[in-house]
Amino acid sequence: MAMTMSQKILAAHAGLEYVEAGQLIMADLDLVLANDITGPVAIKEFKKSGADKVKFNDKIALVMDHFAPNKDIKSAEQCKTCREFAAEQNIENFFDVGRMGIEHALLPEQGLVGAGDLVIGADSHTCTYGALGAFSTGVGSTDMAAGMMSGKCWFKVPAAIKISLTGRPAKYVCGKDIILHIIGLIGVDGALYRSMEFTGDGIKYLSIDDRFTICNMAIEAGAKNGIFPADDVALEYMKGRFRRRPKIFEADPDAEYERTIEIDLSELKPTVAFPHLPENTRTKWGDIRIDQAVIGSCTNGHISDLRMAAEILKGRKVAPGVRAIIIPATNEIYLQAVHEGLVDIFINAGAVVSTPTCGPCLGGYMGILAAGERAVSTTNRNFVGRMGHVSSEVYLASPYVAAASAVTGRLTSPEEL
Repeated sequence: MAMTMSQKILAAHAGLEYVEAGQLIMADLDLVLANDITGPVAIKEFKKSGADKVKFNDKIALVMDHFAPNKDIKSAEQCKTCREFAAEQNIENFFDVGRMGIEHALLPEQGLVGAGDLVIGADSHTCTYGALGAFSTGVGSTDMAAGMMSGKCWFKVPAAIKISLTGRPAKYVCGKDIILHIIGLIGVDGALYRSMEFTGDGIKYLSIDDRFTICNMAIEAGAKNGIFPADDVALEYMKGRFRRRPKIFEADPDAEYERTIEIDLSELKPTVAFPHLPENTRTKWGDIRIDQAVIGSCTNGHISDLRMAAEILKGRKVAPGVRAIIIPATNEIYLQAVHEGLVDIFINAGAVVSTPTCGPCLGGYMGILAAGERAVSTTNRNFVGRMGHVSSEVYLASPYVAAASAVTGRLTSPEEL
């Protein structure tokens, strides 16, 4: 029987020859993930169940990234809870200040996730790892606790949407524009509990960072996961990083998809999601004045994203009255940005560079908006109050657009500079 790529991964981890959409299965996990917000809840549930030992101490990752370095006493206590649990359970992959980064950039970088893996995380953007050909998805903290206890999780096998990408993106069009275009096309519930499987000749023009960005925001269309084939680009990224042997799964030629979406990448333009939903996308905009530009997050804090921003900011200045905040996703990326001179460009332009953290993305810290303020941001959500006051506004965009907007003080396409 024919299966999609996601279905093949789920079948292999459930020890079954075949699975179909809607089927309930129990499957073995390669990794379970939590952060400093979801981790303490999972730990509480773990202890409440009466469990005293995790199943696999090398298949758990705890990443202190949302409010770390700690912004207040409560966030310090949350990290302390995770830190003590990691020591008690001898968790091998505990990432604290100095070692941590934003989880969904850090785990691929550290080789903890890769092709053919089945990964759950107590964070909705765990779907990022589909860029490497893994089935990865977000779960609640209770499922996270169960995964720590048993090394397993139950799944309802998702139906799939095939997204065929053709053509080559134009200058200033990147992964963020592609996924925003898709979400604008199908809506925030257009792929509800579906697997978004990307295919087509256009994939070869997408960097691994583009793919991370696209899979990261699959959840913003309601998807269970997003996934790319593990081609040479993905295998090259994993080479020397991935701690296991990649397992390549390919969809059968006659696999069943609920629908197929054809997208010619050469026709896309820089795209912005206006408040207050990621589906509210536009390629033309009026005179939208901004107060803040944020470039970073698990969505767009990779080295290629910082290079895009530096390309725009080099030799230019951030507009008066605008706060430009650059957040590398990991220490490795931060250090590379230093070595390449990107940090010099940012500081000379009048931007600030932060330690790796989720920070302002979720309204945490390092860039909270006051009443009535507007931000253009490379983050993934622009819900009401997402980055601060309920009357503030967040415009989702690529690093190119965010950097160009920081220079002009208004929402700006890089082609306008």
